[in-house]
Amino acid sequence: MMGTDTNCASKISLALPAAGGAALSVTILGLETSCDETGCAVVRNGQVLANLVASQVTLHADYGGVVPELATREHLRNWLPLARQTLAEAGLAPGELTAVAATQGPGLPNALLVGLRAGQAIAFALDRPFYGIHHHEAHLYSPWITGHPPRAEFDRFEPNVALIVSGGHTLLVSVEAEGRHRLLGGTVDDAAGECFDKVAKLLGLPYPGGALLDRLAEGGNPTAFDFPRPMLSEAHDDFSFSGLKTSVRYFLRDHPEVLDDPVQRRDLCASVQAAIVEVLVMKTVRAARRLGVKCVTASGGVTCNRELRRHLAGACTAAGLRLRLAEPRLCMDNAAMVAVLAERQWRRGVAPTPLDAEMRPRWELA
Repeated sequence: MMGTDTNCASKISLALPAAGGAALSVTILGLETSCDETGCAVVRNGQVLANLVASQVTLHADYGGVVPELATREHLRNWLPLARQTLAEAGLAPGELTAVAATQGPGLPNALLVGLRAGQAIAFALDRPFYGIHHHEAHLYSPWITGHPPRAEFDRFEPNVALIVSGGHTLLVSVEAEGRHRLLGGTVDDAAGECFDKVAKLLGLPYPGGALLDRLAEGGNPTAFDFPRPMLSEAHDDFSFSGLKTSVRYFLRDHPEVLDDPVQRRDLCASVQAAIVEVLVMKTVRAARRLGVKCVTASGGVTCNRELRRHLAGACTAAGLRLRLAEPRLCMDNAAMVAVLAERQWRRGVAPTPLDAEMRPRWELA
């Protein structure tokens, strides 16, 4: 465990922005190791100078899912070379950094620990502030990072209802202002991404199956098979996809011939996808209209799903809502969103995270 040096802590407090700090140049190194992607990015004044990811998909494919011990080992192996490569791509020396950030939670405990301790160590060695970032809060602001090269557009920020949908989480959040949000609802059992992956596994698709199911669904008939839309008609903003997954399992038990027919297989993928997408889209738009906001955002790995993006866009247009979707490369776990959020916190004068702070695997989004 890393101890906190008293002199270092006092120096760090002096590094916080004074009044008018928004005009200062700020350069942040961000690290992301919440699950199975090692991410490193450098952001300067809202512009993403470099954003690299070392993927572990091939490693975990043989096991049909993420193996935490293997993920941790790969993070240990990857983070330092990746950090060096990121700084080189950004054309920066470590001493040019203003602050360092890393994902503090939620996520896999040992995986989180690698990035958190690495970020704290770099901050300590450079005598720079350190920011432990909430992974889901970073996702909240990823739809505001856009363009080539990517740049944060917080000058265009507006109150919104945000959908965060990934393999482990499905959250609906009211973002009232930058840095101020409240959780409307979340997953009570299986997340949408988990449902995609588990159904794909039932179909015999290799890991990760969600993206493959998306591709198979293209050209399929989404009304061929009738699957439940869990909690769609209930007034609250929570989600549940365990029952849908179970429904598919029983359907395949009773109709195994579907798996041997390419047309029916595509229809099955399209029908399952339609059920998931309808729940996500309708509950998100309904929440936005209830709260009276004019903007909806969506982020997280499942937001790469093409049908979700199409239907969310259509539903928002019909409801008179503006939609901001995180760019596909920023939907997946990445360090750019971590560094961008850290910069915004730095500029707002948020106190740094102590250098002996622990990981928070079950950190709830307030």
